[in-house]
Amino acid sequence: MKKYLLSFSFAVLVATTTIAQRTPQASPGASIVQAVGITDLTVKYSRPGIKGRSVFGDNSPLAPTGKIWRTGANQATTLESSTDFTFGDKKVPAGKYALYSIPDKAKWVVILNKDVNSSSESYKETDDVARVDVSPLAGEFKETFEFTFSALSDSTVTMNIEWASVKVPVKISVATHQLTIASLDRAVQDKPEDVQTLQSAAGYLLLKNQDLPKALALADKAIGLKESWSNLWIKAQILDKLGKTAIALPVAQKALSMGAAAPDGAYNFYKTQISKAITDMQAKVPVKEVAGKGKKKKK
Repeated sequence: MKKYLLSFSFAVLVATTTIAQRTPQASPGASIVQAVGITDLTVKYSRPGIKGRSVFGDNSPLAPTGKIWRTGANQATTLESSTDFTFGDKKVPAGKYALYSIPDKAKWVVILNKDVNSSSESYKETDDVARVDVSPLAGEFKETFEFTFSALSDSTVTMNIEWASVKVPVKISVATHQLTIASLDRAVQDKPEDVQTLQSAAGYLLLKNQDLPKALALADKAIGLKESWSNLWIKAQILDKLGKTAIALPVAQKALSMGAAAPDGAYNFYKTQISKAITDMQAKVPVKEVAGKGKKKKK
C-alpha cells in the first residue's frame, strides 16, 4: 500500500510538472509569413491586448509616444527576409532583425536593428540598419496588437502595424525579377542537362517577355534532351512572340497532338489555350507561308 501511494504521488508530481511547463500568456506569441515573389518575409512577435488601458499616449503604459518601443510585447519583435530587400526607402541585406518603433501622432519611426536579442532597455541606435519615417493612418479598431500584410504584388508588399485605431503601413520591396533570373541561371549552370530546369528558365523568360532568343535556346536544348508537349508549347509561344508565327504554328500543332496522345493533368488544363493559339496563328499566317514554313518560293 505504501509503495502504491509513493507511485501515485510520483505520477501526480510528474503530471503537475508537465502541465506547468506551459501556461497561457498575457501577450501570446504569433508569427506571420508572406511570400513576395521568391522572397519569404517572416514577422515573429507577441500580441498584447488593450484591456481598458490607453495606447500611444504621452503617459501611456503601452507604447508611449516619443519613446522606443519593441513593437509588441515580451521579447523584441523580429522581421526576417530570405533575400535582400528594401524597407521603406532603405536597402537591407537578407537576414533577421529586431523591429522597433517610436510611435507619435503625426509620424512613426520604424526601425530595423541588427541585435535580435536586444530589448527596449538594451537597444542601441548604433546597431540600426534602417530607420524609416511613416505617417500613421486611421484604421479599424483592434483590441489586440497585430501585424498584417496588404497590397501584395510579385515584388512589393505593405507591412501594417495595427493596434487600437492606428495603422502604420511600411512598404517593403524586393528585386524579384533580378533574383529569379540569377536563381534560374545558377540552376541551369548546376544542372545543364535537366529538362525541367531548362523548361522553367525558358518559361519564365517567356512569361516576362525578356531575352526571348535566350529562352528559345533553352527550349531547344530541352527538346533535344527529351521532347514533350510542354517544351514544344513553350517553343511555339516564343517563336510567335519573336514574329516567327509561320514556324511557330507547326510546333504548336505538334504540341497539341503529342499531348492528346498521352494526356496528363497539365495538358488537359492547357489544351484549350493551345487550340485557341493555333487558331490565332492560322489567322495571322497566309496558307502558302504555312505550307512553306516561312520559306520563299524558288523563282
